[in-house]
Amino acid sequence: MKILITGYTGFVGKAVTVYLGSKGHQLIGWSRQRRAKFNHLQKSFTGDIGPQTDFKSALSGLDAVIHLATSVHVMNEKAKNPLAEFRKVNVHGTVNLARQAVRYGVKKFIYLSSIKVNGEQTAYSCAFSEDDIPNPVGPYAISKLEAEQELFKIAYNSSMEIIIIRPPIVYGPGVKANFRSMMKWLYKGAPLPLGATKNKRSLVGLGNLVDFIATCLEHPAAANEIFLVSDGEDISTSELLRRTARALGVPARLLPIPPMLLKVAAKLAGKNEMVHRLLGNLQVDISKAKKVLGWSPSFSIDEELEKAARWFLEEKI
Repeated sequence: MKILITGYTGFVGKAVTVYLGSKGHQLIGWSRQRRAKFNHLQKSFTGDIGPQTDFKSALSGLDAVIHLATSVHVMNEKAKNPLAEFRKVNVHGTVNLARQAVRYGVKKFIYLSSIKVNGEQTAYSCAFSEDDIPNPVGPYAISKLEAEQELFKIAYNSSMEIIIIRPPIVYGPGVKANFRSMMKWLYKGAPLPLGATKNKRSLVGLGNLVDFIATCLEHPAAANEIFLVSDGEDISTSELLRRTARALGVPARLLPIPPMLLKVAAKLAGKNEMVHRLLGNLQVDISKAKKVLGWSPSFSIDEELEKAARWFLEEKI
């Protein structure tokens, strides 16, 4: 297939590009960042994903678009309306790309959304599913939901198939932000006050996510559907820290501080949101992916953590 991958220089984009390139697909890349050379690409373009962007040169003769590029942070910290800032790329840019894809005869459009569309937390042993009423919290999540809704309108009025994927936290080689910080603290032997957490969270390793995207690209039953994806095993924050430390080859120095004390301390310090993510539950049900697509995770959490750990140790970040 001939495929356009937006955000090909990003964490997920690099892995998707390498994997699909190794399978013999003809790949076109689009990114806001310049990259001198990427052997798996036939051609690449640099530019914004905006409401006025002309994608003609990248879309002609394509079979599919895998739209990974997204705005996760508001670049203008003083923006009075963060939602309007997120909408520029996540909604208006996405809609512009999809409409032009229809115009140039693209058959499939895969959109990487976010589990945040479902919400921030689940009750213990209760998992999010595709049938839940969306409950996005915050401008980023709202913009992702709006993009999904606009894409399905486009699908309804055209022959292009839309496929929505909502992953939870993605980790693996090249991971940034909080997950990389967690590995750094573990590697340094820092004591962490999370030894008593008994929450349940779903994650998805980069290898499993890439495999799922490839499955959606090829499977006819994926058309015009929403899918949740994960590693298929839900673990507590404490267990995640222990297993990550093991993959790094270091001891996990976890202090068994009661979660209630952590919540009180977080409230006093103004860190409620961060602690809720560490202590709260967020589980996803992947039974639809298994039933409709016959898909199951190719790698266990431990296998995915080992790949992330090897990268971390090689990079010495």
